[in-house]
Amino acid sequence: MHSAPPVLVVSDLHLDQEPSPTLSEFLQFLDGPAQGASALYILGDLFEYWVGDDAGFPAAEQLADALSSMPMPVTFQHGNRDFLLGKAYANRAGMELAPEVLPVELEVGRALFMHGDSLCTADTEYLRFREVVRRPEWQQAFLARPLAERIAEAERMRGASRGAARMKPGEIMDVHPDAVAAVLRSHGRGLLIHGHTHRPAIHHFEVDGQPCVRCVLPSWDEVPGYLRVDANGPRLLTLDGGDYPVESGLPADPA
Repeated sequence: MHSAPPVLVVSDLHLDQEPSPTLSEFLQFLDGPAQGASALYILGDLFEYWVGDDAGFPAAEQLADALSSMPMPVTFQHGNRDFLLGKAYANRAGMELAPEVLPVELEVGRALFMHGDSLCTADTEYLRFREVVRRPEWQQAFLARPLAERIAEAERMRGASRGAARMKPGEIMDVHPDAVAAVLRSHGRGLLIHGHTHRPAIHHFEVDGQPCVRCVLPSWDEVPGYLRVDANGPRLLTLDGGDYPVESGLPADPA
């Protein structure tokens, strides 16, 4: 009995307005490894920022053309940088928009897909900001502004975010083990796949005595890579299909 084609998962490409080497690498990925997948999931921060589906950034439009021709379902989950990506662009790209927490049935078991920023519960400053910008009234007001104003504000917010990140200890910007345990417990799942933290790894731990796995996706503007999930389990891979080099000495998730 043959196993099904793999599911591939990526996040954190951080594509800018204009075509870039990262876009070229992703287009090659779409034309290569992704062609043999049963599904492709993009778990947020596909773009460095998103100011509205009407912006027409060249990189985004080139990518939409490529994604819309993919032979398998493509699902997009919002990140902390492209949470304004809407139905108009998703339709152009042939992508289905997913909720913040997405249960997925995989050959290897029942999984949860998330971007991951909402699990960084120690970063209370960011969570307050997140709560504001996710409000429909804030988003409607922002999208009603002229495009040039939206771009200027996005650039300002990006600069402020980078400055704040440099001042915070790394552990504050990582997912919190209690938040990980809580979301797996509430959804009755044992596999969590997320991006956001730029700390690619596969962690094995327990929640309530049950074995669990947490797969953290790589950032493409650092070292591109993806997660392949099939009947044999999840594997982090480089674009040439080799095992992804993960950091050693990462703190393990407590039981």
